[in-house]
Amino acid sequence: MANQSLKIRKIHFKNIKAAAWEHPVDKVALKSLKKIKGLDTVVKFVISKSTEKSLRMMTLASSVRCNERQFPKIYQLLVECCQILDVEVIPEIYVSQSPILNAGALGVENPFIILNSSILETFNDDEIQAVIAHELGHILSGHVLYHTLLSILLKVSVVDLGIPLGNTALLGIIAGLKEWQRKSELSADRASLLVTQNPETSINLLMKTAGGNLIDQMNLGEFLQQAKEYEESNTMLDNTHKFFNTIFETHPFPVSRINELMKWVQSGEYDLILNGNYNLETDISYDSKEAKESYYDDFNQMSQPFVETAKQASDYIKNLYQNLKDKEE
Repeated sequence: MANQSLKIRKIHFKNIKAAAWEHPVDKVALKSLKKIKGLDTVVKFVISKSTEKSLRMMTLASSVRCNERQFPKIYQLLVECCQILDVEVIPEIYVSQSPILNAGALGVENPFIILNSSILETFNDDEIQAVIAHELGHILSGHVLYHTLLSILLKVSVVDLGIPLGNTALLGIIAGLKEWQRKSELSADRASLLVTQNPETSINLLMKTAGGNLIDQMNLGEFLQQAKEYEESNTMLDNTHKFFNTIFETHPFPVSRINELMKWVQSGEYDLILNGNYNLETDISYDSKEAKESYYDDFNQMSQPFVETAKQASDYIKNLYQNLKDKEE
């Protein structure tokens, strides 16, 4: 981890709530997720009082817990994150050996954070803190329940879990969880920026996530041009590719995440929070109607090619079946 030569004095947000920074489409997507039929049944069968203990025991046995004596720098970065976002109870944080550039937060009542070791090898101190703050943002927004649920569903056979739902219903729930999870990352990115208080750090982090550690070989303007090109590619064929490229992803692509973060900064809402102008109980200025329209327009635009293709395939199968039936008669 590289040491930073210049240390700025960061703003601490007294009594701030996650609602102050949460992305509106995250909130709309979460409400839509909760309406999926069968979700409560899945939560009941998968998440129990022993779930968190089982996950924690597995992590305790296979990873290194950070504190004042193990990875003390990582632990101190977490403590500072908590101080900035006014979090009294510091969650546990672990480092896990893995070449995959990723981190996560798991748990139910007492969530904990896991950093893959590759993060420590790739990012500098400020960027590592940005990752920690991102995961802390998930915890503060209450994302970890459904993140944990999705993680278990993807790793364990649904047959073994004994969930009394058909495969089609379960696949729909998993797809809904993934769609919401991608939106939830946008909220966590905002929490991360509020901790680093330096857009360049968040941008460099996402650029490194996309292209590796050679940040000196990358150009922000060119990378943002990629984001613009991606966002403006809206033909039927483009949206078909976007849908299938993202349907199995847990995170939005880095170009999209940078684009959303830049929009937030440019909107002035980020500066309002820095200046202490945030509502202590609810979000500060989001138009819920606009958020809903944005979310549903985005989802419909992305999924319509798939729906049309599925409908055509269904009609084709029905016609084929009818033709075969007519021949038999």
